[in-house]
Amino acid sequence: MRKTVLSGVLVLALTVPAVPAPALAGASADATLLRYAKDTWRSIAAMVEPATGLPADKVTGDLATRAKVTSPTNIGTYLWSTLAARDLRLISGGDAAARIARVIKALERLERNTPTGQFYNWYDPGTLQLIHTWPETGDPVRLFASSVDNGWLAAALMMVRNATPQYATRANRLLTSMNFASYYDPAARPDAGTGLIRGGFWPEPPDGCHVASDYAGTGTTVYSTCHHYGAPAETRIGQYVGIALGQLPRESYFGPYRTFPDNGCDFGWQDQKPVGSWKKYLGVNVWEGTYAYRGMRFVPNWGGSMFEALMPDLVVPEAKWAPKSWGRNHPVFVRAQIEHGLNEAEYGYWGFSPSNDPHGGYREYGVDPLGMDEPGYTSDRERTSTDPGYEGCRPAKPEPAAYGDGVVTPHASFLALPYAKAAAIDNLDKLRRNFDAYGPGGFYDAVAVRSGVVSKWYLALDQGMVMAALGNVLTGGDLHRYFAGSGVEAKLRPVMEIEEWNVSS
Repeated sequence: MRKTVLSGVLVLALTVPAVPAPALAGASADATLLRYAKDTWRSIAAMVEPATGLPADKVTGDLATRAKVTSPTNIGTYLWSTLAARDLRLISGGDAAARIARVIKALERLERNTPTGQFYNWYDPGTLQLIHTWPETGDPVRLFASSVDNGWLAAALMMVRNATPQYATRANRLLTSMNFASYYDPAARPDAGTGLIRGGFWPEPPDGCHVASDYAGTGTTVYSTCHHYGAPAETRIGQYVGIALGQLPRESYFGPYRTFPDNGCDFGWQDQKPVGSWKKYLGVNVWEGTYAYRGMRFVPNWGGSMFEALMPDLVVPEAKWAPKSWGRNHPVFVRAQIEHGLNEAEYGYWGFSPSNDPHGGYREYGVDPLGMDEPGYTSDRERTSTDPGYEGCRPAKPEPAAYGDGVVTPHASFLALPYAKAAAIDNLDKLRRNFDAYGPGGFYDAVAVRSGVVSKWYLALDQGMVMAALGNVLTGGDLHRYFAGSGVEAKLRPVMEIEEWNVSS
């Protein structure tokens, strides 16, 4: 179906040296992945606050100290990680059920935006109270509801209602009380005949740009972000969920730009000049553009990172439901990330995605030419970027003479497993052998591969991506099946499968 073994071997042959036979053998590879899952689950379990059963945002590499905040995304990734751990027999069914019960009970108690049912971004996992002051700095925190964060939590609840029958009613009640129409601006794309989702909203007017709105028709005004999500990044999860719940029109799937069109210099700020044509799906005008990178053609995301490209694929079986678009694009995007790490930047490793910075803090990383934004996300700490220019609008800049201290995050390799399994396992093996990159809870969050500095933290988001990827690969797609149930596939798949992208490797 996805030709994962074939794709993995092809990528390996084209981009990396041969690896020992055991790394390619199916049984041995799966045993290695199962061991990674077991250790990854240990870090996820260590993030759980004993008083409430909710996960923290992160935990130190020795599994001893948890952060004092959590988010809807963290809670969602913990829920699906628990299902994956159960299905991989890392924990018992009873243990999984008890963990899920505690999370549902906590979610029922969390304060949220009452008219829309949307959860706010930050809570104290120990007390379940809203975060008004950032624990690490004392800075004030404005209440904000995010379409992306709520999308991940809702996706997890959609899995729970199909995977744990004893909690289906309560999970579904929480899910259906979340109204994603509260983010949807129907007038955002008058040129296309559809709308776009905004990034989120504040219940009170914030400083800076905002738009008073009541898209859900609740009778209560909220204050939305000025920006919409107009590119095919991880932000599409809110759209998937909204369509699946019948809260957003199915035509809205075609609202975000695949690339911005080649329209003179109106969009000449984008990373490169696209090649494509206009098509119409369900009455929506779509510019089906692609970018070029080292002999490949692909649909970019905003910054060029792996999680923007592939995190939604952990939940929604995009390659299966959209075989002529996402099913073509995902393996090419993975190959391009490998090409950058091994052959363009010559790091010897690959996998670039937002993560902890090994030298402190959190930062976005990616492959600049794989993103629509200019300059986009870069793969090294020095922010070495490229600019191919835009004919008639912006001149090209010289190619970089060299790249600096590349930052590789293991979660990117796990996201690539369905499309380059052998190459991903080999990359992880080299990270583990050549750096102090593996601890009691699995791979640490990131490695600066030239300096050798490692970020010895485990993040709920990143470990949750690892666990979901392993769960799907080792069970043949359990999490996909849980998400697809309750009529979700019937609503999403017919929309996704009609589109065709002219991508090539």
